[in-house]
Amino acid sequence: MGVVSGPNLGPSIAEILDSHAGGTGSPTKTAARVADAIAARGDDGTWLSTVPREDLLAAAAEIERRPDARTLPLYGVPFGVKDSIDVAGVPTTLSCPDYSYIATHTAPAVQHLLDAGALYVGKTNLDQFATGLNGTRTPYTVPRSVFGGDMISGGSSSGSALAVALGQVPFAVATDTAGSGRVPAALNGVIGFKPSRGLISTVGLVPACKSLDCITMMASCIDDVDRVFDVMAARDDADPWSRDRGPRHSGHPLTVGLPAVDELEFFGDDDMRRAHLAFRERLTGQADTVEVSLAPFLAAGELLYQGPWVAERLVVFGEFLAAQPDSIHPVVRDILRSGEKYSAVDAFAALQRLQELRAQVGRVWRDIDVLVVPTIGTTFTVDEVVAAPIATNTTLGHYTHFGNLLDLLGVAIPVGTTTGGRPHSVTVLSAAQRDDAALHLAARILDEPREATRLDTPAADLTFAVPEEHS
Repeated sequence: MGVVSGPNLGPSIAEILDSHAGGTGSPTKTAARVADAIAARGDDGTWLSTVPREDLLAAAAEIERRPDARTLPLYGVPFGVKDSIDVAGVPTTLSCPDYSYIATHTAPAVQHLLDAGALYVGKTNLDQFATGLNGTRTPYTVPRSVFGGDMISGGSSSGSALAVALGQVPFAVATDTAGSGRVPAALNGVIGFKPSRGLISTVGLVPACKSLDCITMMASCIDDVDRVFDVMAARDDADPWSRDRGPRHSGHPLTVGLPAVDELEFFGDDDMRRAHLAFRERLTGQADTVEVSLAPFLAAGELLYQGPWVAERLVVFGEFLAAQPDSIHPVVRDILRSGEKYSAVDAFAALQRLQELRAQVGRVWRDIDVLVVPTIGTTFTVDEVVAAPIATNTTLGHYTHFGNLLDLLGVAIPVGTTTGGRPHSVTVLSAAQRDDAALHLAARILDEPREATRLDTPAADLTFAVPEEHS
């Protein structure tokens, strides 16, 4: 299988499309490359099922035969899907073999990709029932980070992050309820984009917490995120949380909120602290920044697993828990059972408290356009997580748990490594339907030009190059 030290990214969507258009490549050649790359790794915990090689080549050839195929926005571009999202004719397992079923319909978000010419490769691994941020809660092979050292992959969208970080596909579909799309992106050096809830239909997603769930994506560059988001984002009257995208960024300079330094928590990880403070120093030198208190954000985050939202998981999994408890991963089983203690009174009390915190956070956005925080405060090995599964998971969600509760969007982006070679990531957060502004800043931090066609006016001239010693 081999040890990878950091991401080994493959060609971007733009590069794949160029090769298909220019004749140096084709969807069938791309399909063969992907199949060979996955086979070479063997069972490393990235994929739970893949389309057989000959079938994948046949699907690619079928895309080539479509009328005006080369005009399709994702012509022959391969992708993976987290195994909590339905693809017709394929098992949806949620990393629980006894829960598995064969989907009869494809989730609209995935269907939009297929209609755009994208090539479905397979289902990616996850923490069982999408419950966890670490990637170890699976009965299948436990995946590891591409940075090696027996570091966790992050979860619950572990396989989606790895499929991109290993260069097997340029993007993968994931989900994010409490950080499941941002944490594994951070731990594998890729981008994890959690858009505003409701912009991508969640029909066909087996819910973890239906009121909070969000379909997301992993990619290696913002341009790939833009291309995929433009295809996936669409109103869906079958999704009661569906809503329209907000305005495109006008190009005006953005005011960036930064937490007070004494409110930042790195859990004793001095290397991570130094890497993040060095990044902040560069950012404050090149952008208009405002100090913001994290207190209401963190208070909201504490409600997620220390409040009645954990009981929402029982809406979908309660009957299975009662009937087949031994089929569930022990840690996931304990979390599900913890939801049984909450009453309706508890739920209403928590909703009222959350509304107070939403009002406080809402006032923050009057003074800033975006907020930049660490994605994770530290990293863990697989053994450390197995030894303390709840405490380590809570630590991983310190900067992510509040996101969907407060109706925020987030773009987790890699910004270098610590002096010890571990990944360092930051997340650009903003209020709902400000997705384009957050993506704009993320692109500038990554020193990545963003296509002018996606902006109303030319982008502001901001760059945040990562110094060589942290790259």
